[in-house]
Amino acid sequence: MKKLLNNNGFALLAVLMIVIIMGISLGAVGLSWRIIMQREREEELLFRGSQMRDAISRWYALKSVDQAAMPLRDLKDLLKDPRTPQTVRYLRRLYNDPMTNSDWVLISDPSKGIQGVASTSQEKPLKTAGFPDDLQGFNGMTRYSEWRFIYAPSAPQQGASIQTPSLPPGTVPPVPDAQPPAPGNP
Repeated sequence: MKKLLNNNGFALLAVLMIVIIMGISLGAVGLSWRIIMQREREEELLFRGSQMRDAISRWYALKSVDQAAMPLRDLKDLLKDPRTPQTVRYLRRLYNDPMTNSDWVLISDPSKGIQGVASTSQEKPLKTAGFPDDLQGFNGMTRYSEWRFIYAPSAPQQGASIQTPSLPPGTVPPVPDAQPPAPGNP
């Protein structure tokens, strides 16, 4: 009787198991990499959208009496204000929508011009809460296209009073036009 001591099948089985384990681990790494990249693009969307909204708000803030109040009709005007003879820039460059790498959806009013921008992406956002104070309206939104970066003029409230910070107990409030004592005279 002859003994069968052939180990070739065992080596092939071990190589197949290693390939399967590597495939599973690479799949997990690929999934986590996709999530990391989506988080990065999401943060970039918040940054770029806020920059666009802030530039639009600076466009509508009149700098002088000579500057004509004119609706914003094209985002390119944010790069160089055509209303002024000198170069006034509200943005250094026009940003694309980072989620789709294409143009923004413009939010405009026929009489007021461009009021804001929004993403064209229909993806579900990873971040649904914990936004900064100026973006609290994004809480609970289910699509990136619902994240609308809109300039909203702040109207002064009638009857609003100026609030002064409270002083610690025992502190005397400063007198506005008081002169500090001369050195050596308490």
